[in-house]
Amino acid sequence: MSVAEIERRVLEILENLGITYIRHEHPPVATVEEAEKQWGPIKGTHCKNLFLRNNRGNRHYLLIAAVDKAVDLKRLNAMLGEDRLSFGSPERLKRWLGLEPGSVSPFGLINDATRGVEVVCDETLKSSPALGFHPNVNTATLEITLADFEKFLASCGNTVRWLKL
Repeated sequence: MSVAEIERRVLEILENLGITYIRHEHPPVATVEEAEKQWGPIKGTHCKNLFLRNNRGNRHYLLIAAVDKAVDLKRLNAMLGEDRLSFGSPERLKRWLGLEPGSVSPFGLINDATRGVEVVCDETLKSSPALGFHPNVNTATLEITLADFEKFLASCGNTVRWLKL
């Protein structure tokens, strides 16, 4: 699937759900540092999205937090009752969310047919009127309201937890 087709699929799903968005096109960015240079016109909270797995590799998580939020994986282990969390490999990311490194986004949940990836959101995001995410490609950012983000998550059917990280 081409980059344009990947993004178009996300936009179609959002439109079918009645979710409005503001699309910001930019050069490809793979890291927060690269993305920061493109954020001028984007007013929403910029989010980092971390694809994690437990030590046994039988549970996967998508962690969503503001880019400036420090995430303590040991504390998160305890909160989730896990043994040891680590970053999922590019192969696991592709298998579970259909994404490439540098394009991790909650919109990848549309590719999780088994609903096996658990979503963990930092509860401080609930104070943000809008959030910014890649549309499964790293050449654009979509800005959506918190209410529409929650609507999207509900439509996916994955387990979602809002935790104080």
